[in-house]
Amino acid sequence: MPGKPKAESCGTLRLVLGDQLTRRVSSLTDLDPERDVVLLVEVRDEATYVRHHKQKIAFLFAAMRHFAAELTAEGIRVDYVRLTDPGCTGSFTGELERAVARHKPERVTVTEPGEWRVWQMMQDWRETLGPPVEIRADNRFLCPREDFAGWAEGRHHLRMETFYRGMRRRTGLLMEGGEPVGGRWNFDAENRKRLPKGHRLPDRIGFQPDAVTREVITLVEREFGDHFGDLASFSWPVTRSDALDALRHFIATCLPTFGDYQDAMKTGAPFLYHALISPALNAGLLTAEEICWAAERAFREGAAPLHCTEGFIRQILGWREYVRGLYWARMPEYRDTNALAASRALPWFYWSGETKLNCIAQVVADTRAHAYAHHIQRLMVTGNFALIAGLDPAQVEEWYLIVFADAYEWVELPNVHGMVLWADGGVMGTKPYAASGAYIDRMSDYCGSCAYDVKVKSGATACPFNYLYWNFLIENEDKLANNPRMTMPYRTLRGFGDTRRAEIRQDATTFLRSLLSEPERDYKGDQTESAV
Repeated sequence: MPGKPKAESCGTLRLVLGDQLTRRVSSLTDLDPERDVVLLVEVRDEATYVRHHKQKIAFLFAAMRHFAAELTAEGIRVDYVRLTDPGCTGSFTGELERAVARHKPERVTVTEPGEWRVWQMMQDWRETLGPPVEIRADNRFLCPREDFAGWAEGRHHLRMETFYRGMRRRTGLLMEGGEPVGGRWNFDAENRKRLPKGHRLPDRIGFQPDAVTREVITLVEREFGDHFGDLASFSWPVTRSDALDALRHFIATCLPTFGDYQDAMKTGAPFLYHALISPALNAGLLTAEEICWAAERAFREGAAPLHCTEGFIRQILGWREYVRGLYWARMPEYRDTNALAASRALPWFYWSGETKLNCIAQVVADTRAHAYAHHIQRLMVTGNFALIAGLDPAQVEEWYLIVFADAYEWVELPNVHGMVLWADGGVMGTKPYAASGAYIDRMSDYCGSCAYDVKVKSGATACPFNYLYWNFLIENEDKLANNPRMTMPYRTLRGFGDTRRAEIRQDATTFLRSLLSEPERDYKGDQTESAV
């Protein structure tokens, strides 16, 4: 593990954040090993501004330590500050100030961050540090922030599909002669199959923690033991070499069937055919460009069908680039919108998994164990419940930011605020992704082991998703009834008599009130017995 470089003046002090762990990041592109110092810091503020899942903290600290060792082996001067080093201030600003005092650099260079609050810190550094601070664009994305802002200017609705087609043309991915391969841009309709009974899932690789990672896991358990999550199953790739192995495993083993079952859910099978590379990608161990071209190469070589390849590339080239662009184009005002005026508190079962709703219990348990749930579990189970129960957007968004190893505000906030909760009023999506229990039953085996009956629409045994869905439509009728994509459900709702509507309202009220009796044992602070 690298220690502190000998105190002497340097040319450029290059701060690398914990989610920028690639030699190709813009802050390192013109590094001079003879004169420059690379600074990496483990700081408590970044582990606790929300109380991140233990595995996320362990993943980032372990990846940072390995990256620092790789830079040192390359002959680069690395100043690495550990969380428990004497004098560690616990903040980016404090550690940068200390490093400037140690190294007396001519300048400081950083790559723009992924979160607005850190961007604001960087603006302050330009005023307070002393040496000039250069903030470079993040070259790991395929669509620069200014390009997305230009595309978004003057548009109220920012449709991902339009953006995605432009990115296909821009990169040439899955294109032939200016047209999409196969004559279609999107194969989403082929990517919605339920897992057949008895279907055998592939074995998935994990990465046994080495001595460095084990040391970090011990540190995290000691310093952040009251945070959400378990560490026992930690097996994330924390080096570029391991991340490349994870990518190769996915391309060879899972991509050929990924598209078919990407929306499926199964008890005891949290990973299915999903890539499991998003933590490595979002931390810099992999790049979006190399991932997309690896998938396209598999298609061109006949190793993966088009609908599977397109569905995977769309998630990265489409959604990932899109939500990052939307975040920077609309912040900070974007996070404060609440189009549906949702205000109910987040239930305790989002932390504990202690609920008779088997789908939520399964997803929360998987999330606690692995700091992971796939996109349909996030959107149509925990997210769908939050939407139709009218949960407060800020509380829901904080939960998503806390519990997943791949969560950073730039990717989490637009996905949850716009896609999951429709809190932006349709900037991202044309309609809310609200659904009854029938969707979960169709795409999973969760309902078969549930205390509630998904076929029952009302009463004590009915699946709460059923009456909460219709109650959501009733509560938001003034906001949603004229939405062209909501015509069919509102036509059905108008066919309900007064008795049926009253029954829906009563069932929903009874269930939502029952949530208030749960004790609040909050992972954000001391346990209390106040109502959620």
